[in-house]
Amino acid sequence: MTIAVTGASGQLGRLVVEELSRAGSTPVAIVRDPGKVADLAERGVDIREAAYDDPAALERALDGVDRVLLISGSEFGARVAQHTNVIRAAERAGVELLAYTSIPGATDNPLILAQEHKGTEAVLAESAVPHVLLRNGWYWENYVGGLAHAVESGVLHGAAGEGRVAGAARADYAEAAARVLTTDGHAGRVYELGGGESLTYAELAQAISEAAGKPVRYENLPEADYAAALIQAGLPEAYAEALADADAGIARGILDVRSGDLEKLLGRPATRAVEVFRAALG
Repeated sequence: MTIAVTGASGQLGRLVVEELSRAGSTPVAIVRDPGKVADLAERGVDIREAAYDDPAALERALDGVDRVLLISGSEFGARVAQHTNVIRAAERAGVELLAYTSIPGATDNPLILAQEHKGTEAVLAESAVPHVLLRNGWYWENYVGGLAHAVESGVLHGAAGEGRVAGAARADYAEAAARVLTTDGHAGRVYELGGGESLTYAELAQAISEAAGKPVRYENLPEADYAAALIQAGLPEAYAEALADADAGIARGILDVRSGDLEKLLGRPATRAVEVFRAALG
């Protein structure tokens, strides 16, 4: 069985390729720039070059592939069209299963970040390719970029109020994806994926404090103020607004995924936030 992973040079994609290799598969890594995965090629991974906006290259890359993981792209505003290119190529290649990395509750999720996932799921629903939805929740790594500032200042800022987020490590989601790709019975399924640890931002601050060995507290900001702070920190305006909107969604419970699907797929507890933060801080 030949299994392909799109976006395989990215953080999640690389982890999935490594999980598939550990499971005894010889995965196909589909990437825009093969130079970024030269190390994987040296380890025997089949590297195929294709960008999401190149239908002909995608069709060539999926030739002979039985199952494919479509990892959502990073070009906001272009993702539905790009994902559709992969889906159509999978149809033409006769792929038996396509797994797509979506977002929790995509069908009704009001978050800015959810809308292109909702659009992609709609394309999949009308497609001929059998598929499974991996609705990935929040990665604890989403907070790693702000760890140094939080530890230095002693304050974690956000706009999540008392809301809870059920996160897990990126590697947990990668392992779950590899499990779905290498076992049967997943076509037509929707997995709402989140870790067993559901934390408020005050509790996230405690986890950072524990990992760093320094006191860190949480300071809640209005959504607009938090977006402005992110912009001041150097984030593009649209991305900052999307992140602040996500925090507001957390305040409303949108990312508090309690299905247990992730840990069922893993067969173990998901990684705790403090473990991710401790590893990031070295």
